[in-house]
Formats: sequence, structure tokens, C-alpha cells
Amino acid sequence: MATKKYTVTLPEELAEEIRSEVGPGAFSAYVTRAIERQRERDRLGELVGQLEGEYGPVTEADLASAEAERREIEQWFDEQESGVDTRRSAA
Repeated sequence: MATKKYTVTLPEELAEEIRSEVGPGAFSAYVTRAIERQRERDRLGELVGQLEGEYGPVTEADLASAEAERREIEQWFDEQESGVDTRRSAA
């Protein structure tokens, strides 16, 4: 990917904190990753807005259902890693 140098203004304390953590050679890469993540969030926000416009807002019941499913999937992966199946069979 081609690169181009830009001048941006950042709060000095924030910039120095990042530079001290990642080193001067990795500062641009760090800022690039941060901008990429923000663009992803912006696009996701746009998608959510479009979907809510078409289907209505997400309800508390929807969120609870999604969270229960996420926990179920997480438990399944944990069981695969440990080799133990804690689910009870319906015998």
C-alpha cells in the first residue's frame, strides 16, 4: 500500500504516551491502526442505522437472546479446548 505523509495535530500528552509505549518507529503504524478501527466502527454504525431504519431498533429481548447465544457458543469452544462436555444429554 502506498503511503503519504500528513500533518495532524494531537494532544501532546497523548502523543508522547503512545510514542513511549510503542517507540518512535511504530508511532505511524499505531495511528494507522487506530484510524482503521475507527473507520470500521463508523461503517458498522452506518449499517446499524440502515438496519434499524428497515427493521426497527434492537430490543432488550433481542440483546438478551444474542447474549445467551454468545455465552452458549463461548461455552462450546471452552469445552472443545478442554475436551470436556458439560452439557447433559437428553436421555
